[in-house]
Amino acid sequence: MDVLSDVLAVMRTGQPRSVQVTWHAPWAQRFAPVPGAVGFQVILQGACWLIRPGDDPLPLAAGDVVFRPHGQGHALADSPSTRSTAPACRPDDLAVLRRYAVDTDGTPSGTGGPATVILCGAYELDPALIHPLLHDLPELVLIPAHLDQRPELRATVDLLATELARPRLGTDALIPALLDTLLLYILRSGLRDTPRATGWAAALNDPATATALQAMHNDPARPWTVAALAAEARLSRAPFARRFAALVGRPPLTYLTWWRMTTAARLLRQTDAPLSTIAGQVGYTSEFAFANAFKRRYGTAPGRYRRQG
Repeated sequence: MDVLSDVLAVMRTGQPRSVQVTWHAPWAQRFAPVPGAVGFQVILQGACWLIRPGDDPLPLAAGDVVFRPHGQGHALADSPSTRSTAPACRPDDLAVLRRYAVDTDGTPSGTGGPATVILCGAYELDPALIHPLLHDLPELVLIPAHLDQRPELRATVDLLATELARPRLGTDALIPALLDTLLLYILRSGLRDTPRATGWAAALNDPATATALQAMHNDPARPWTVAALAAEARLSRAPFARRFAALVGRPPLTYLTWWRMTTAARLLRQTDAPLSTIAGQVGYTSEFAFANAFKRRYGTAPGRYRRQG
């Protein structure tokens, strides 16, 4: 897989969740801060305000996409002055939003004011496996409604909204796939729109560094050396090592070890492969050497880590 797809596959745990909700003014909904989770909201119809602690309220319009990559809390409301009386929604219980979008008798909440339709989604991530790529993103990624510049994102939003509004045969299989697609498009936009001279946005846009990263992700078991990675990147050894460390924030082989251990942790949690097999898949010919490296990274032996999962 390419680096971005690989990173998403490793970080994610459990199933993504989504719900489409209609609120009638006045309304407000808080979203709880949850470390190790990412959440997004897409304004499908109407308008609302994004309210964050310590920041001025931010107006949102139909088509805007709000992405919170660090699990921080926020609120959405029809007006900055509206206060929420409903409990804060957690990423693992988006269905609760439906209960607070209607009154107890099943009628829409509010007083019949203008409607706002929002698509809410959330991913749970394994905190131990979160990739530094995610840390490089700002606390808020706002993708404005100019989706004519991103037709693939608009098409995915439309497909997901349709499946949530009118479930049919195959919907349960389609929704996770569409959420994965939407998250990847959001991450693409976030990385592209994060102008930095260093960091993962810069690394993935630098041909030499991106080529070396792709090589490590494609074959983490290969006995890579800095010289071999430099050859993949078509640079000499010293300039490549300096360039990689400056952009990624760690030397090539340090990143390789980190990625091997991260991959091993995922395999331990998601498969029943023997430790010797996993050791080989991440570049260790000795199960003992693998166990020592794993314990240095996670503070526990591979077998215990698997049982604790």
